[in-house]
Amino acid sequence: AAQRGDRVIATARNVKMIEEMAEPFGGRMITLPLDVTDAAAAKAAVAKAVETFGGFDVLVNNAGYALFGAIEEGTPEEYRPMFEVNVFGLIETTRAALPVLRRSGGTIVNMSSGAGIEGRGGGGYY
Repeated sequence: AAQRGDRVIATARNVKMIEEMAEPFGGRMITLPLDVTDAAAAKAAVAKAVETFGGFDVLVNNAGYALFGAIEEGTPEEYRPMFEVNVFGLIETTRAALPVLRRSGGTIVNMSSGAGIEGRGGGGYY
């Protein structure tokens, strides 16, 4: 998107991992720290996007990971964090962005994986 001239706000839990990606685009792309499991952080990222660019038109929910293993062997400490990121993180980020997207007539893109279509052994949690 930044290559074609769009303004982009890229987020990650560890923003240092993505800062280099923004350098070639100057002010058209900024990076912000965001842990999607933190509703206040999602609101802060949205506020910074509005402050920097005046708003935005697209939210891409792309955070997620998979936990593989036998369901009966997993513990809540292992599987709950995956749901916090994959489900509740998406909800909180979307909730934070919706007022801006409603004003702009924007779009939400929710990324997923092929595992939703074709399951694998050991993928019951995912």
